[in-house]
Amino acid sequence: MKAAIRRVLVLLVMAPAALAMLAPAASAAPGTVGYQHESVAQFEAQLKGGRIHEATINKRLRSVRLSLTDGRHMLAQYAPHQEPRVLAELKARGVPVSVLGATAKKKAGKKAVHHKLRYIAGGIVIAVVVIVGGVMLYNRRRRPIEGLG
Repeated sequence: MKAAIRRVLVLLVMAPAALAMLAPAASAAPGTVGYQHESVAQFEAQLKGGRIHEATINKRLRSVRLSLTDGRHMLAQYAPHQEPRVLAELKARGVPVSVLGATAKKKAGKKAVHHKLRYIAGGIVIAVVVIVGGVMLYNRRRRPIEGLG
């Protein structure tokens, strides 16, 4: 086997392996927050205890995302048509509140399309491997004819 073809094969084997090792590190988002689910009763107890640092109300999903004073993040679901009451209670306690509107459900419901990109990249890698394998097979079978000259 020629040295140049051997180098190409090594690169074709090593490149996907290196990408596979780097993919999990790139997919982890460093600043994401994990919310723990809680009941409305727990939410009200924390509100009365003054443990809520900040709140975000999502009208479309009927949820309240809470940042507590101890650094934890909670998510509470409230009943339909209770948003004005929850907002009034939070403001009465002096909690900074932000309200998400109609675009929040669209953002929350939209799924990532990374799997499509992975399939495309995998198809390209397979096509390159098949083409290089075909060229190698063709060059291997084609030998110079000796004694013609």
